[in-house]
This record gives sequence, C-alpha cells and structure tokens, in this order.
Amino acid sequence: MIPDVAALPWKEAEVRLREANVSYTTERTRPTRDFFPVDEDRWYVIRQREGADGKLLITLAAKQIPKEV
Repeated sequence: MIPDVAALPWKEAEVRLREANVSYTTERTRPTRDFFPVDEDRWYVIRQREGADGKLLITLAAKQIPKEV
C-alpha cells in the first residue's frame, strides 16, 4: 500500500516511502518570480501521483520564508 505523504516535510515523507518499499522519483518546483523568498533547505511534498512506469512521482516545493514586518 502506498502511504499518503502529501503536505509532509520531504525528510519525513522519504522515510515513510522507504519503509513501505515504494519506488519513487522526485521533481522540484520553484516560484517563477523571487517575490516570495523560499528556504532551499526545507522541502515539502505538494503532490504525489503514479507515473506511467508505475513509480510514484513526488513533486516538492521549498518552504516559503515569512516576510518580516
């Protein structure tokens, strides 16, 4: 059974996928503009779907850094 890892931090999601023996690939997405700064060290799963090859495709996005007021 494939665990639901959407919205989890990538480090935690990766552990769950390995424990479940799920084959996966990852892709990273980034904002097209730098208006919202992101933390390149904190990745989260924003989408998971099964690819044509049977592997799980995991889409990751970096955590947004809050603007200081």
